[in-house]
Amino acid sequence: MEEFDFVIVGGGIAGVSCAESLAFLCLDSKIALITASPLIKAVTNLVPLTKMLTRFDIEEREADTLSQSNPSVTVVKDFVTGFDSIKHLVFLKSGVELKYKKLCLCSGASPKLIPGESKNIVGIRDTESVKDFQDRVQDSSRIVVVGNGGIATEIIYELTGVELIWVIKDEHISANFIDPVAAEFFQDRLLKQDVSDTPPIVKRMKYTVEDDKSHLEKSGAALGPDWHSKYKLQGSLRSDTKVVIEYKSEVDSVLSPEEAKNLVDKSDQERWQTFVKLTNGQIYGCDFIVSATGVVPCCNFDMKCNRVFDKAEDGGIKVDWKMETNLPDIFAAGDVCHASWDRAPHWFQMRLWTQARQMGTYAAKAMSAALKEEQFYQDFCFEMFSHVTKFFGYKVVLLGLFNGQTLANNYEVLLRITKGVEYVKCVMKNGRMQGAVLIGETDLEEMCENLILNQLDLTDFGEDLLNPDIDIEDYFD
Repeated sequence: MEEFDFVIVGGGIAGVSCAESLAFLCLDSKIALITASPLIKAVTNLVPLTKMLTRFDIEEREADTLSQSNPSVTVVKDFVTGFDSIKHLVFLKSGVELKYKKLCLCSGASPKLIPGESKNIVGIRDTESVKDFQDRVQDSSRIVVVGNGGIATEIIYELTGVELIWVIKDEHISANFIDPVAAEFFQDRLLKQDVSDTPPIVKRMKYTVEDDKSHLEKSGAALGPDWHSKYKLQGSLRSDTKVVIEYKSEVDSVLSPEEAKNLVDKSDQERWQTFVKLTNGQIYGCDFIVSATGVVPCCNFDMKCNRVFDKAEDGGIKVDWKMETNLPDIFAAGDVCHASWDRAPHWFQMRLWTQARQMGTYAAKAMSAALKEEQFYQDFCFEMFSHVTKFFGYKVVLLGLFNGQTLANNYEVLLRITKGVEYVKCVMKNGRMQGAVLIGETDLEEMCENLILNQLDLTDFGEDLLNPDIDIEDYFD
């Protein structure tokens, strides 16, 4: 049995950020990072855009590189089977036991697959699942994509040479992030109009997972930005990609060709691998189905004592403002956890790589302070929601209550739209800015961030707040 000051479970963004931060904060401490995958996800090219908004890349690295750059960190390639929170032990599949002083769970989440015949339903969450997806795409002419979040949106935009059926339960695309007006702004890109065929150059090292017969279980860290850049997502059709969107619909059932024989033509029955029946009555044959309908936190560990974790309705482990669970000396960060503290008015939890990094780094600070018995304060990043990403080739910045979350429709919206160039939306309540959506190179991130945090009364500015003829940002930067 080996003893460590800190043990971290998970080689994703939260886990690696936690390990790297602990190595910096506690130079003489022994740290173990347990990862089930030979690859880890590390944050690189960190560029602060504002006080709270940060753009960064996610780089896949061989797990051993973490120990090389941080000598106090030991990487353990194994699967966690359970814990004993009384004896402070972590049990691994190989039979090894690790003893800890402080433990942090960063085990992430797994795809929430739609029910049906599993061999024709693909969930995209980690590097291994994307490789399977790429292999299937090459021989496919029609794919059904179910879901309306970030992964589904990127798949629809990046796939070429294939017919796409996009099944969404909402009235507009990408509803987790944008409103119907912004969805209309993206329409030309969705239809592949006026888009360059030349992909952007991604200047980062890339690693691949070699086939390893010993790894019978498929598992890995969540995808980050640019996940699709290293894969050829080209279908078997030579014609342009066709996108059919089924709005306000969900999957009723997944049928085999035999089960669908009385519902479709015989030619279709012989052509397609599987069939999807939707709640609106439509039936589509396809080569396979992509399930991108959200995730489920990975926290079903075998507890070797009578203690269990307190969990939220979404399945995540509840943590307080110190990222600590109900079990002593056990912390959690990233997708596996549920923020159960009293939150700031403009912050909410969303399982994104941005928050995974923030939580992992902050958990390290909390664990270090707990071990040293030092006082610390909650990180400023939890004062306001902030996220930067790319949709349909556009830079997208989300700040605060960007879709009026928690405002119960009691708010106003200011809009500025230049077709094909920019989309600016400010969520206002009682003359004060509560959130913002910035699409394109608007250069308004800092102004909007300051106005949300400072809660200045902007009533006197009215609609001139977004007047392009007035350099309003000069007043508020």
